[in-house]
Amino acid sequence: MSNPFDDGFTMPAEWANHARCWMAWPVREEAWGDHIDAAREATAELANTIAQFEPVSMVVKPKNVAEVSLLTKQGVNQVSMQQDDCWIRDMGPVFVTSADNQVAGIDWNFNGWGHRYPEYDRDAAVAEAILESLKMRRYDGDLVLEGGALHVDGEGTLLVTEAVLLNPNRNPDKTREQVEESLIRHLGVKQVIWLGEGLQDDFGGGHAQNLARFVKPGVVLALTCSDSADPNHRVLSDNLARLKAAKDAAGRDLEVIEVEQPRPQFDAEGRRLALSYVNFYLPNDAVILPAYEDGAADKKAYDTIAKLFPKREVIQLPAIELAYGGGGIHSICLPQPAGNAASVPA
Repeated sequence: MSNPFDDGFTMPAEWANHARCWMAWPVREEAWGDHIDAAREATAELANTIAQFEPVSMVVKPKNVAEVSLLTKQGVNQVSMQQDDCWIRDMGPVFVTSADNQVAGIDWNFNGWGHRYPEYDRDAAVAEAILESLKMRRYDGDLVLEGGALHVDGEGTLLVTEAVLLNPNRNPDKTREQVEESLIRHLGVKQVIWLGEGLQDDFGGGHAQNLARFVKPGVVLALTCSDSADPNHRVLSDNLARLKAAKDAAGRDLEVIEVEQPRPQFDAEGRRLALSYVNFYLPNDAVILPAYEDGAADKKAYDTIAKLFPKREVIQLPAIELAYGGGGIHSICLPQPAGNAASVPA
């Protein structure tokens, strides 16, 4: 069977031009609890904001279409599809592009973040359903992983974490070398940079999207923690050291820019919310950045990130309600690159 790399496809950087943003509606009431209505309002506000810069396609259960249409504005269209919850970055396809402007999708194996919740069959089918709706070529991924576990610079460098890809609840029968070989074969990358553990109580188990993000080739924004008593201090310090010791696919040392995490916050059960300023989304010509009800830290993150994207409009939106469900702005948004849908092989 062919693979994306052999067919000329690679995973593009998120700052490349988008055709649209895919989102999904929060529906798992047992996960959200009393925060479900606020999470839906936050999702609608996020969708309406992104729609100012690129079209939004919202995956919605048939019974929720009317509700979503009332809360969203022009530029947000509903795609009726069965789902278990809203984290489309993780359950949706990973899009790849070719030099001749073709777009295809990889359907990895989704197992509910290592069986973190019992019912995920409908979420596991979303990637294939999206690609079918687009009449777009679909590749089978041979790893259990989520889109939030992958981050690229668009020039051959990939960030991943040991906590996710080497976790026995994802790929127990694969070595690090086998995982790397698969990532290279599917994403067209040349250099894999391994981070270690994730944030405390990260529902995804340690996604790269909460730890470090390329802002351009050779430059990484990394979340940090200055409080040595905080459990995240050891984790983030280790990942920071790994980034500073790494080289990208072009052989360059990485320029690492630090942004301090917000203050710790917890849900009613005492679970720490996985709050990260690097969990932002890049619609065309903009940056949608989270705010976490931490005035000084929110402002410092805004100032830091605005300097990194001087040609983009930077908008900061409240994201604490999304965190109660286990994710954030980047987690609930999936960019579809601009280009023509690669045809489905006969």
